[in-house]
Amino acid sequence: MDKHRSDGRTPGRRRFAVVGTGSRAEMFIRAVTGDHAGTSELVALADVNQSRMDAHNGWLTTPVPTYQAADLAAMLARERVDELIVTSVDSTHAGHIVTALEAGCDVITEKPMTVDAPSCERILDAVERTGHRVRVAFNYRFNPVHEVVRTLLAGGEIGEIGSVHFEWLLDVRHGADYFRRWHRDKANSGGLLVHKSGHHFDLVNWWLGAAPAEVYASGRLFFYGEQGRRHGHPDERFALDLAADPKLRALYLDAAAEDGYRRDQNVFAPGITIEDDLAVLVRYDTGATMSYHLTAYAPWEGYRLMVNGSRGRLELEVIESDHVSPAAAGMVKQGASPEAGSVTLTVRPFWSSPYAVELPPVDRAGHGGADKRMTAVLLGGETDPMHRSATARDGALALLTGLAANESLRTGGPVRVTELLTRKVTD
Repeated sequence: MDKHRSDGRTPGRRRFAVVGTGSRAEMFIRAVTGDHAGTSELVALADVNQSRMDAHNGWLTTPVPTYQAADLAAMLARERVDELIVTSVDSTHAGHIVTALEAGCDVITEKPMTVDAPSCERILDAVERTGHRVRVAFNYRFNPVHEVVRTLLAGGEIGEIGSVHFEWLLDVRHGADYFRRWHRDKANSGGLLVHKSGHHFDLVNWWLGAAPAEVYASGRLFFYGEQGRRHGHPDERFALDLAADPKLRALYLDAAAEDGYRRDQNVFAPGITIEDDLAVLVRYDTGATMSYHLTAYAPWEGYRLMVNGSRGRLELEVIESDHVSPAAAGMVKQGASPEAGSVTLTVRPFWSSPYAVELPPVDRAGHGGADKRMTAVLLGGETDPMHRSATARDGALALLTGLAANESLRTGGPVRVTELLTRKVTD
């Protein structure tokens, strides 16, 4: 049951609750109670771990009721929740989303929307049946640089899109973190092709105005895991010191006794079931293709995007960190690193000189300022003329690329996206 009790509804403010109170929840809680307190209010928290909820309540000026996640339906009714924010383990998203929709609530969920095709169908069915909305927190859509890319491509700057090459590098500080925590188990996260690459697959869907049609993938666990010890990297270089960060200590180290969850597992220990080096080929319903590569053990972090069109080529390079210093190797990446470097966007037209596109100044806030811009739309009611707010259908399309890629890894052959669901979402 709840430890605190809210007192009625505040006129003119939308009532939000959060399920899943790990570190990602902090961004949403801060936005609801801070930047958008005039239009929203936090009325409850739910989790499987009371200590984590108590930690968040300790950081709030006014504590809110706390509930066990198993009592989510009761919480939604008792606290008269308008919209549920889902920031729990990925494999639990579908259950929480459907419970909220059936309780008459709207939902904001962290990506990925879920981790498998049956639960994706459950969500889409519940949206259709209840008439309530699901919005997926694809914050990369709200990065100002990505908005410029969308504007150029949609405006025909390089003509009709023929192909895309997208390379994403996670450095050995950030990339290693997926192999320390619950993401290392594919049953929990769907693997990096679902959890992390969903960002990237959604961006390409959005940039191209396209839906995936066929996917082929190849990948393996190369650097991390028990077999990764052959590379000779010392364990201590990858160790995470939770005690050094007061918030991580409160949320994980001090809470571990309650549920046994370890946030700082050894990245070279047995039991890792996700891949760290992945190549994907995608054919879209427009006829365009994409070659995509994710490396989770790079010496620098960032990405390269190249889009080939009927009138030229667009090239984007983003360097988020140019190297990992020895002192920072075992630290969790929090926003932009001190080594954050350059962003260059170049258009290369046929028959004329290439030119650099002027870009907004680099924002060192969360995800290049995208988190703040996203919550302004999701929580603050700001207008969204670029249609950046992702729907359940958008969430499904990004998810289906990753799910088809995982199926291709299993079977060794190409996978048609339409074979994964009984309903159509690609039209």
